[in-house]
Amino acid sequence: MPKISECTSSIYSALVKKIAFVTGNANKLREVKAILSSGAHPIEIDSQSLDIPEVQGSTQEVAIAKCRMAAKLLQGPCITEDTALCFEAMNGLPGPYIKDFLAKLGHEGLNKMLDGFSTRAAWALCTFAYSAGPDSEPILFEGRTDGTLVPARGPAVFGWDPCFEPLGTGQTYAEMDPARKNSLSHRCKALEKLRAYLQSFPQE
Repeated sequence: MPKISECTSSIYSALVKKIAFVTGNANKLREVKAILSSGAHPIEIDSQSLDIPEVQGSTQEVAIAKCRMAAKLLQGPCITEDTALCFEAMNGLPGPYIKDFLAKLGHEGLNKMLDGFSTRAAWALCTFAYSAGPDSEPILFEGRTDGTLVPARGPAVFGWDPCFEPLGTGQTYAEMDPARKNSLSHRCKALEKLRAYLQSFPQE
């Protein structure tokens, strides 16, 4: 199985300057563009919405399978993203299935899942997978932000953002302005690793 980015050796000869990001989520696309476009050497991405069935498994297994399929369909370099919300009391569940749990239960239902447990600690986990093309094995880049599951606060416009409060912030993701969220989120941490990896190649 491919290893997380820090343990992966480069097998590419040049930096890919324009990459397809496979997503149909406008909020997610906005955050990714904002983070990757910053810095001295911004990375340009195009969005592609593909219908890719998700396999059952760990966050890493889901990410690898999705990226492999996307690279095959696009016949070129691409990145995919998988996000998990993990509850300490449930040994990491619901994890990569948080989207389905949220759709069925809502923010209030997610909180009720932890009623009766001694901790409401949670962590947000983002896994980006990058593939140079259909013949290349995906490489993973992970970011994690620890926090607490709380009753929903802030605009309910982006998934479970209203009920996740990163440690030491006093705000849920939904209550933060975009710049603050993008500076500390699980997505930002994963993207910083991806950007560092891509920018390690010689410029053409």
